[in-house]
Amino acid sequence: MVNIVSRVWAHADGEPDRVAIRSPRTITFRELRETNQRVAGAVRAAGLSPLDRVLFIAPTIPEFPEVYYGLHAAGVTVTTMNVMSTAPEIGYVLDDSGASLVIAWHECAEAARAAAADRGIELWELRPGLELPGEPLLEAHDHAPDDTAIILYTSGTTGRPKGAELTAANLDRTVDSFLPVLELTGEDRFGTALPLFHVFGQAVCMNTALAIGASFSLLSPFDPAKMLDMVKQDRLTTVSGVPTMWNAMLHAEGDWQSEDFASLRMATSGGASLPVEIIRAFTDRFGCTILEGYGLTETTGAATFNDIHREQRTGTTGPTLPGAEVEIRDASGQVLAPGEVGEVFIKGPTVMKGYWNRPEANAAELKDGWLKSGDLGSVDADGYLTIVDRVKDLVIRGGYNVYPREVEEVFYEHPDIVEVAVVGIPDDHYGEEIAAVIAAAPGAQLTGEDLRAWAKERLSAYKVPRIYSFVDALPKGATGKILKRSIDKDQLRELAHAASRARVR
Repeated sequence: MVNIVSRVWAHADGEPDRVAIRSPRTITFRELRETNQRVAGAVRAAGLSPLDRVLFIAPTIPEFPEVYYGLHAAGVTVTTMNVMSTAPEIGYVLDDSGASLVIAWHECAEAARAAAADRGIELWELRPGLELPGEPLLEAHDHAPDDTAIILYTSGTTGRPKGAELTAANLDRTVDSFLPVLELTGEDRFGTALPLFHVFGQAVCMNTALAIGASFSLLSPFDPAKMLDMVKQDRLTTVSGVPTMWNAMLHAEGDWQSEDFASLRMATSGGASLPVEIIRAFTDRFGCTILEGYGLTETTGAATFNDIHREQRTGTTGPTLPGAEVEIRDASGQVLAPGEVGEVFIKGPTVMKGYWNRPEANAAELKDGWLKSGDLGSVDADGYLTIVDRVKDLVIRGGYNVYPREVEEVFYEHPDIVEVAVVGIPDDHYGEEIAAVIAAAPGAQLTGEDLRAWAKERLSAYKVPRIYSFVDALPKGATGKILKRSIDKDQLRELAHAASRARVR
């Protein structure tokens, strides 16, 4: 029997006054457990039973772990959602999951209230110091290992969102996967501004930190200067983020000295591929290497990681985590040799149980325990995984395969570029043409001709973008990941048509 909350509560027995949450308010492990117990008691008093579904919507604030672990203690299946979700999006998840209760932070409860009211579902509006009915539930529910502990909905880039069922054992084994490769202890001070409703912030960062007895500092919303201030003030030893966060911190203005970051021993990155140039610049400025890992919602955020005990290979996401396996396969399903690019398949104790009520998707994407990732990558002779791109983002220009990430890496080396996204757009002659959408540094004067000349010195001719669009900032999702699907491709097509009439070869 297993429940992630049991590992968190254990520290309230041994060291009740140890700090669990450090920012923006301090909560000890004893106080965290007591609040969890009150939440669990209120859930049971409301008539919910273990494995009933509860939708929880809240930002990265101390109330998140207070409610989240209380729900786990009650044994219900927890579904977390983006705080920016609309009423139709929330309604879809309520209908699909069959949730019978909604808990929403008061500042982002309007859409949830509307969706819940339409369906006659009770909503608890969460506020600071909220009093909950019922007697505290002193003992956490014991899950069977295969019980569905959480359902996290995928972004739905290829259709309606699907709910990934992550089991009690998945959550437990994810913690076990990261502890030996990170060497975290109860003396560590972990911090993040990642959304806790996402698998990275929730299952990888929060669960791992609190399960080992480390303190966990929170920032919401993300602000690069405030993040660096939190590192300094809380003397953080470990920070987690996504590529756009590291990039923003590199460009943040403030009066920080190198000694302000003396305690920081490790930064971990996931959620999207991290440009090599950002890793180098971050190390130079802050004296701390960013360790990149790879995982999906469907793998509880865990698959590979640059283990601190092994050689760090910049540009890779490291070897597999303990218990995991990775294979690179071609379109026919054959396993490829080291160095060859194909689709990444993952197997191991953190791979999901399946998609909620989606037998067809499970048959297509899960076979013999292997998960079809949708990512293109290669594994070297020593087992280090390199993610090349998403299968769906591959651009085929005139019969040549172009991986957008490779092109983006080149542009990130340019001193005046802050963000870049490379995409393919339809082209009558080549099938697809390559376009680059650029967010330049303030005051920079860049032109498409300048960037094309820059790229031609560093890339084969067929990889060089012909179309350039300049924006103030690229569209991003809740985790800070650049959303290529939100880029206005109609505008890029217009630029492409203009360029085709006066194309410079």
